[in-house]
Amino acid sequence: MNHDSYDDAYVRGILDDVKTIAMVGASANSIRPSYFVLKYLLDKGYKVFPINPGHAGKDILGQTVYASLADVPEPIDMVDIFRNSEAAGAVVDEALTLDPLPKVIWMQLTVRNDAAAGKAEAAGVRMIMNRCPKIEYGRLSGEIGWVGVNSRTLSSKRPKLASRGFQHRTIGK
Repeated sequence: MNHDSYDDAYVRGILDDVKTIAMVGASANSIRPSYFVLKYLLDKGYKVFPINPGHAGKDILGQTVYASLADVPEPIDMVDIFRNSEAAGAVVDEALTLDPLPKVIWMQLTVRNDAAAGKAEAAGVRMIMNRCPKIEYGRLSGEIGWVGVNSRTLSSKRPKLASRGFQHRTIGK
């Protein structure tokens, strides 16, 4: 797969298919990107398991923090990696020991490890590198356009008001 460019349908399919996400490198610091991505994904209805050995057993945004992927008590659909490119290789190796395997491994912005991606794809796991699920969700749903950013997505559909009092649109077509 070409990891320099992803088809919108590929990304949309992943975001529609995934229900549980393990976020490796989640932070309890509210100014860290992993914190607000965790909050955003929770608000969009995903079940997110923060992974951070330094905070294991504590809570981030009401979610129990786990020390490793193996500690998560249920199957993981997607592993979201908030670690550097070198460290991502070890995270992918750990993810590939899970049973069942995750459907997707997603490396955050600036994180790219082609060797690790090759291993994951050889095992049948879909890969995304150097992208953020928060940004992609907002772009594909058109939500990011509400603040004036060009999402490259046109729609005449009105956004729906979610039960929590903010606008929410699904990314499915």
